[in-house]
Amino acid sequence: MVDLPLSFPTFEPGWVWLVGAGPGDPGLLTLHALHALQSADVVVYDALVSDAVIGLAPPGAVLEFAGKRGGKPSPKQPDITARLIALARAGQRVLRLKGGDPFVFGRGGEEGLALVEAGIPFRIVPGITAGIGGPAYAGIPVTHRDTNHAVTFLTGHDATGDVTGGIDWAAIARGSPVIVVYMAIKHIGRIAAHLVEGGRAPTEPVAVISRATTPEQRVLESTLATVAADVEAQGLQAPAVVVVGEVVRLRQALDWHGALAGKILTTDPLGTRSKGEAV
Repeated sequence: MVDLPLSFPTFEPGWVWLVGAGPGDPGLLTLHALHALQSADVVVYDALVSDAVIGLAPPGAVLEFAGKRGGKPSPKQPDITARLIALARAGQRVLRLKGGDPFVFGRGGEEGLALVEAGIPFRIVPGITAGIGGPAYAGIPVTHRDTNHAVTFLTGHDATGDVTGGIDWAAIARGSPVIVVYMAIKHIGRIAAHLVEGGRAPTEPVAVISRATTPEQRVLESTLATVAADVEAQGLQAPAVVVVGEVVRLRQALDWHGALAGKILTTDPLGTRSKGEAV
């Protein structure tokens, strides 16, 4: 083996680092993220950061929960931002730890702009976003040369908690062969209906990946026509990421995570598989 020396930036007092924790599996942390965790004085973390990741913080670090969950009492974004600024001004090394990537539906841009306005120095550490890591752990590539040359990532709800009104669903349905939807499970029926109304086939394959990359991961294979009923029947819960498109069929051959749990893989990704069952 070649010994490659690694050099990491110093986490200075009075700085805020906005860090992506990945989708859940602590092995998916970047080296910069692990370095930040082991250097921070205070870790302000989101609801989507797994306990396994939080457990990597040093014993002396202060852990502050700042998670927001849809439909439940949650800290307000201005309060979270004000807390980051106050901690930094007190000379703390502040780690703002977010599930996935802080700049992918993570409001990291909002917090970064607030830090700029307050004159607080900061650093961005990207993370593996759930829209890529989740499908990968389900055996679904979000791009594949034989199926798609484009993929669209979108959110299933806006700041009000309702289905995102600013999305041109018909254009997405027509123009994107693969669609990955974050935070979609609450409105999955309406989202599927929008896509069918926009021209997608009701039989198009859909995968719903709940608690992706964690030991509690469950994957439902369904179709646009039946996914809402199947999600309810199987009792799948958030957090979940949804994949729509022909790449879902590739899971029949690429479900490596299921193979580790004793499932048998097939070499026929275009064959028939029972739908509506979470595994």
